[in-house]
Amino acid sequence: MSQPDSSPSPPEPDRRPLIALAWLWVGAPLAYGLYELVQKAAKLFTG
Repeated sequence: MSQPDSSPSPPEPDRRPLIALAWLWVGAPLAYGLYELVQKAAKLFTG
């Protein structure tokens, strides 16, 4: 029988900064858009 490969695999790179950047890339314009929506809706319904 063959023995399983016991050589350690290289460690995975830390992707947390990339994930945080992706959330900011999408989240910042989304938050701004929602803010603008609330502002305009308030003007629409309050006069």
